[in-house]
Amino acid sequence: MALEELKSSIEQEFELVNSLQAICYKRGSLKLLDQTKLPLESTYLDVRNSVDGWNTIRDMVVRGAPAIAIAAALSLAVEAFNMQPYNGTSEEAASFLVNKLDYLVSSRPTAVNLSDAAIKLKDIISKAAASGDAKSVFQAYIEAAETMLKDDVASNKAIGSYGASFIKDTLKDLKSVSILTHCNTGSLATAGYGTALGVIRALHTDGMLERAFCTETRPFNQGSRLTAFELVHDKIPATLIADSAAAALMKTGRVNAVIVGADRVAANGDTANKIGTYSLALCALHHGIPFFVAAPLTSVDLSLSSGREIVIEERSPKELLNTRGGLGEQVAASGISVWNPAFDVTPSNLITAIVTEKGVITKNGTDAFDINDFVRKATGCKSSSKKLNRGPSFKA
Repeated sequence: MALEELKSSIEQEFELVNSLQAICYKRGSLKLLDQTKLPLESTYLDVRNSVDGWNTIRDMVVRGAPAIAIAAALSLAVEAFNMQPYNGTSEEAASFLVNKLDYLVSSRPTAVNLSDAAIKLKDIISKAAASGDAKSVFQAYIEAAETMLKDDVASNKAIGSYGASFIKDTLKDLKSVSILTHCNTGSLATAGYGTALGVIRALHTDGMLERAFCTETRPFNQGSRLTAFELVHDKIPATLIADSAAAALMKTGRVNAVIVGADRVAANGDTANKIGTYSLALCALHHGIPFFVAAPLTSVDLSLSSGREIVIEERSPKELLNTRGGLGEQVAASGISVWNPAFDVTPSNLITAIVTEKGVITKNGTDAFDINDFVRKATGCKSSSKKLNRGPSFKA
């Protein structure tokens, strides 16, 4: 695709996305919806460079594993586009971009999408540096970051379609289903449409969804502030519950399935996701309710044999000590110690299936997922080693 055609298609597609768009990008300009102020205020922040990108990710202005990766990549693309004429060599340009990517990856370590994107972008940078001048290195990077943005929406819609079909087949005796979800995995956590929330959207579009239940998702309240906001906006029948009410809700028989997103999936299927996911999976198992994970293949990390190897980010104690996820007044006793992990790991034995943009990973009658084999077949790679490329390559 010619450069101007790529630029035009990206701008047209994202101008058509609904008002819940978290990432607003045109070449040379990036605005991120400040999700810390939702649902009461919609404010977009200008992101001019990788430092701005790092801060918006760390401060959770933008959150959700896919959106974090895209925002990071685009923040550097904006910086590269708006740089003064660069007089260095192609190797120096490549070194500049690689160092910036390493810096961006440090903003939030648990979500694999960010580090995965950095690896792929570094490969594109390296190839461009070997065959062109500094300008071509920056140009190749910018185009790759833009392609990443465009591909995410298509990936999410595929996840929604595969997930809705699989749930309908799994629960084929039901005319309609009610789904419980956790945290926010919709348009605000991605470039658009969403992963787990995308599956709920697809079920609603198909006329199969009776009701969506969303947890408040303490302490940062992504469920009450963001998921509820999206569900109301899309006029999807929905009910908000306290995190601690999930087991009681399941006991009433009003939940037919649980679906969540993922920040990192190990090779055996163990899944890191927002804190509280593990509890939901245990409750679902006890009540005989299927538990699904929806995530792009870029969230799969084949270099990790199990969830024990996943690094779990710990957040500020203020998120528990103060209201509004640390942004409001103090409510806890001064002097109390705090443990505030952002994520937990759900063992694969508690997961029914993993929905990706390439299809649904199942256990095929066994007690274990063979994710390595699924990725090998889905991506057409001959090798199934731990170094296998995680997810589809950019079409730079």
